[in-house]
Amino acid sequence: MMKNQTMAIPPYSTKTKKGFVYNLLKYKVFYLMSLPALLYFFVFHYIPFVGILLAFKEYKPVQGIAGIFFGNWVGFAHFQKFFESYYFTRVFFNTLIISGYKLLFGFPAPIILALLLNEIRSSVFKRIAQTVSYLPHFLSWVVVSSLMFIILSPSTGLLEWFFNLLHIEPVYVLGSSTYFRTILVISEIWKTVGYSSIIFLAAIAGVDEEMYEAATIDGANRFQKIMYITIPSIKDMIIIVFILNIAGILNAGFEQIYLLYSPVVYDVSDVIDTYVFREGLVRLNYGFGTAIGLTKSVIALLLIIATNKIARRFGSGSLW
Repeated sequence: MMKNQTMAIPPYSTKTKKGFVYNLLKYKVFYLMSLPALLYFFVFHYIPFVGILLAFKEYKPVQGIAGIFFGNWVGFAHFQKFFESYYFTRVFFNTLIISGYKLLFGFPAPIILALLLNEIRSSVFKRIAQTVSYLPHFLSWVVVSSLMFIILSPSTGLLEWFFNLLHIEPVYVLGSSTYFRTILVISEIWKTVGYSSIIFLAAIAGVDEEMYEAATIDGANRFQKIMYITIPSIKDMIIIVFILNIAGILNAGFEQIYLLYSPVVYDVSDVIDTYVFREGLVRLNYGFGTAIGLTKSVIALLLIIATNKIARRFGSGSLW
């Protein structure tokens, strides 16, 4: 009778050393699919990095592309000029205030809309509500600004009718320093809230339905389910989106502001991007404009690193 013999089986290891060429050939289809996106970022986002040199040079348009490399080196003169400028305080704080308002009121808006849409039981009405809320996203700011001018006109617009109804003296809100920022925030939320809610609706769709069933058995109402199941389940997504918004806090919305503002409201609406546009493209101070844009980018990078580090320290979701 033969004794049972056990064969030694080598432990299974998931770590396999494969070269770059092997992976490239194995996943060539996926690399080919991503190639257009990689080319786009390389051509339009990485090659223009060379233009950062303009921030440290005295560039003149007549020098052409050669001026980027062979222009007179001025070091940090453009940065010093910006920090000592009268406009620095105005454009910096206007950018922070407008972006802060948009973050304060605009960031919770798509989350609230997603929670409300998730509670709609009629599938037909839910689809209609989603479609209506998404539509403004596909309108350009040129169209939206034209609508704002028409609606807010103190002589022929809808706002004029409202003022007459209340027997109030008409006010041109787009020319008022008191109301201009409010109009920016409201129009921004109206245009972006529907489309921004998609990512939160997708996160909500991934919540385990058994948790809701268990909560129903325990007697929880809809509001309690939202507070104790839905929101905690999408917390990581909320934090990631918040970090990305913090990184863009210096992007107050150039196109929106440029199309709506006028010199009479510069004191409350002139932001870094509009100032860069006037200095860099209108007045042809390319080096000075590049220095301002680079300053803004560095600050945004520091903000996203700091916010991500804080999120990781508190054990919440983070980008890396």
